[in-house]
Amino acid sequence: MRRTLLLCLALLAGCQSIYAPQPRLPPIALSPASLGASLSLAQRLSAGPLDPRDGKPSPALDIQLEVDGDKLQLAGLALGQRILRLSWDGKTLQSQRSPLLPASVDEARIVRDIQLAYWPLPALRAALPADWSLDEQGGTRILSRQGEEVVRIANQASPAWMGHSELINRREGYRLSIDSAPLQ
Repeated sequence: MRRTLLLCLALLAGCQSIYAPQPRLPPIALSPASLGASLSLAQRLSAGPLDPRDGKPSPALDIQLEVDGDKLQLAGLALGQRILRLSWDGKTLQSQRSPLLPASVDEARIVRDIQLAYWPLPALRAALPADWSLDEQGGTRILSRQGEEVVRIANQASPAWMGHSELINRREGYRLSIDSAPLQ
């Protein structure tokens, strides 16, 4: 089982490190309160390269995500073992990592992707540098820099966190598939 867990984590890390051309996206670090809602979600996440010919997606990870006015908290589980726990209060990012979790897994990137997918457009737009834009049409968000699409997030439900979402990050070279449901 430990060997399978290591393989799962290596595949996830590979999606984040091998396909990460520079420069990266601008940091987005909004407060949990700026979401304007509270969330308590069970998520199933898989990550993979943009092009399926570049490798296989990672095995699915189970995520528990909670957001209230004070904190964003996330716990990541692989094969029933907690591999990551993070907490973001709008100023400080704290995490506890399993030694099995590859160093290339970036907690700030995780928070950024959650916020890009779910946070209100006005708050996100205010956090972006002048040469970046974020637009949304029909449940699809597109983050662009100087007219070039960098990230596409397709949400199949409204609100976005209540169903299937797919995040395609062209700049950093990965794809995330996320299925969300209320945490029981």
